[in-house]
Amino acid sequence: MADSVPVSVNVNGTTYARTVEPRDLLVYFVREELGLTGTHVGCDTSQCGACTVLLDDRPVKSCTMFAVQVDGRKLTTVEGLAQDGKLTPLQEAFWNEHGLQCGFCTPGFLMTATALLQSNPSPSEAEIRKALEGNLCRCTGYANIVKAVQVASGAAVQSATAGRA
Repeated sequence: MADSVPVSVNVNGTTYARTVEPRDLLVYFVREELGLTGTHVGCDTSQCGACTVLLDDRPVKSCTMFAVQVDGRKLTTVEGLAQDGKLTPLQEAFWNEHGLQCGFCTPGFLMTATALLQSNPSPSEAEIRKALEGNLCRCTGYANIVKAVQVASGAAVQSATAGRA
């Protein structure tokens, strides 16, 4: 690997320094080099969204980026959502509202919805559907996914209100 490039990236709060080939895709770097297999490879064409991660808190499809592009940046994968073994309100809502069936697409939906709720804590149904349109699910029909985001949105608003009391 004479043309390898050093990369340092903060993933889920831990900094990793690795050497990668310039052509290595981010999705394979995350899965194979870091062992974080929650990020799924679905289509390799950026159509399905199963590979979505947060790069500097913005959702990106990791099959469309090279690993060298994340050098010096912050990356969050689905493994980085739960803290101290406690699911986020969004993860709990996906569970409680049956927002998943086979679960293959779920990490991508969770990452996209996490970014949505961070930027817009009280989205309308139309805003939720618009934000999620880059993620595909072959099992659920989307109704329960949208419901889960709505429920999580309500939990986030209640939590913020309780914090101000």
